Amino acid sequence: MSDPAKIATQIMAAVGGIQNVKSLTHCATRLRFTLRDKQQFNQAQLEKMPEVLSTVVAGDESQVVIGANVTKYYAAIQQQYQLHEAGEPNQPTQTKEKNLIKRILNAIVSIMAPIITVLIAGGMFKVVIAILALLGLDPKSTAYLTLSFMADAAFYFLPFMLAVSAAKKFNTNTYLAMMMAGVLLHPNFTALVAAGKPIALFGAPIRLASYGGSVIPIILIVWFMSYVERFAEKVAPNMIKTMLKPLLVALITAPIALIVIGPIGSLLGDGLYTAVTFINQHTPWLVPTLVGAFTPLLVMVGMHVSLLPLATLSMTKFGSETIMGPGMLASNIAQAGAAAAIAVREKQTRGRQIALSASVTALSGITEPALYGVTLKYKHALTCVLVSGGLAGLFAGLTGLVRYSFGSPGIFTLPVFIGANPANFRNALLTVAIAFGATFLSTYFFATVETNASTSAKTQPQPFQSVVAGEMIPLARVQDEVFAAGTLGHGVAIIPESGTIVAPADATISMLYPTNHAIGLTTASGQEVLIHIGIDTVRLDGRFFKPLVSQGESVKVGQPLIKIDLPLIEKSGFDPTVIVLLPNTPPERIEVHEKTSVRPGDKLFSFIPET
Repeated sequence: MSDPAKIATQIMAAVGGIQNVKSLTHCATRLRFTLRDKQQFNQAQLEKMPEVLSTVVAGDESQVVIGANVTKYYAAIQQQYQLHEAGEPNQPTQTKEKNLIKRILNAIVSIMAPIITVLIAGGMFKVVIAILALLGLDPKSTAYLTLSFMADAAFYFLPFMLAVSAAKKFNTNTYLAMMMAGVLLHPNFTALVAAGKPIALFGAPIRLASYGGSVIPIILIVWFMSYVERFAEKVAPNMIKTMLKPLLVALITAPIALIVIGPIGSLLGDGLYTAVTFINQHTPWLVPTLVGAFTPLLVMVGMHVSLLPLATLSMTKFGSETIMGPGMLASNIAQAGAAAAIAVREKQTRGRQIALSASVTALSGITEPALYGVTLKYKHALTCVLVSGGLAGLFAGLTGLVRYSFGSPGIFTLPVFIGANPANFRNALLTVAIAFGATFLSTYFFATVETNASTSAKTQPQPFQSVVAGEMIPLARVQDEVFAAGTLGHGVAIIPESGTIVAPADATISMLYPTNHAIGLTTASGQEVLIHIGIDTVRLDGRFFKPLVSQGESVKVGQPLIKIDLPLIEKSGFDPTVIVLLPNTPPERIEVHEKTSVRPGDKLFSFIPET
């Protein structure tokens, strides 16, 4: 099993180090970085890691798609690094999205993603209560009422959680943001709203609005507060800034929140509520169909969370929602069906195992392994997912399928579809059957899966030549425990006698490290090769290394890649040993050609594909 601490270190190195990280959050499957310089986000390096499914750059966010283990690596990063806390002075990112709509969507995703866990917890809590009621628990009993308010806390106090998340997004003080949420939800204010009598502050009327479970008002308030805080930072004298700055922020923001921003946000919410109602009344099939079809595309760009505010609004107003649940159930199960079909057709053991595992994961509601590991890999498979997911979503829409609680749509969260209408759960089961069956059949018959005949060339051993002249030694002798243990991959090492590093095979340059001490190549068959020049030579910061190729360039076997000044590297006190690895390849698939000395053109090792 991978060491989370080591993986965390590798991830942080690939995003530019702690100094390049402005903030870090995570959702159910991916790490979401906001970086000062997005150019340092090394996608090629990250995607070589077996723990990383893919990378996505969406607006201000640089995302590392991990899958179900994302919390483990997030915790490891938080344990090792002291990341920036919102509310402290910070440098702006070097690039900023100019398109207003994209900026708004990116902000929504960044704010909503961290609280998905809370919504799932509250939603599944409600499911448990519903099941207990079906088993005989009296809805008027103290036990039922107590459990209900426990579950409802996740939704009623949603503004507090959104305040924290929004404060991090807008780079303002977290605790002052929570104070603003407290203003909206204070018992005295809610009592005045419940009484229904007009209220005003110094003659300015305050709209009687209930903000429990609301989304838009608190986001707008914290956004406004971020500008007030910057103003207070400028005008408050240094001598009394500690006291005056928070006073100004609270004194300005709180009244404007109740008088202006809160009502505007509430009216926007009412407008969205009206729109959702109109859609549900006139075209109830439309949204589930579109979501069922296009969810994979939204997941690829990390924007699927952007639908969550509408779903939350619908859940608050109606007690159920049709925005996300029905369509995403269809899409997720469609991914599972496609992966299952590939598992049946795939002749290669490794491909079959990956597809089967991805199918099971997709059935549980986590689709990234299926999307990146299967449906994007096999021709026409994604098309089958989009079409079949859309058809299943259409059925869900036509039958009026609704979701009563939150939870990642999958077979294990099907109880979220249990509600007052007994037919709703049946329709959910039929949606699952249609999505899985239609996608399985279409993928089985139409997706392109290579046969043994077409892959016969790939089953032949693939030789790799020496990258430099010198003495070949086993990895175990390398003076670095990470390389010696095979943590980064298996292969051989060479004590160089010359300063020219050449290509071991025909390949494409997939990664060139900024300091030029490491280079990654990918062959036409998809085999990855990592050449690491020296031990701890990253500290040379590129000195004595001259690249002769660039990332994305195609090279031939024996073509010079990097020139090194071997004497100066050794004089600087660094071990120049060159390590040649096949990442993600088990040692039993690597046949080393035992030699004492090698030179370019000599066989170094061969990769033995599965038969």
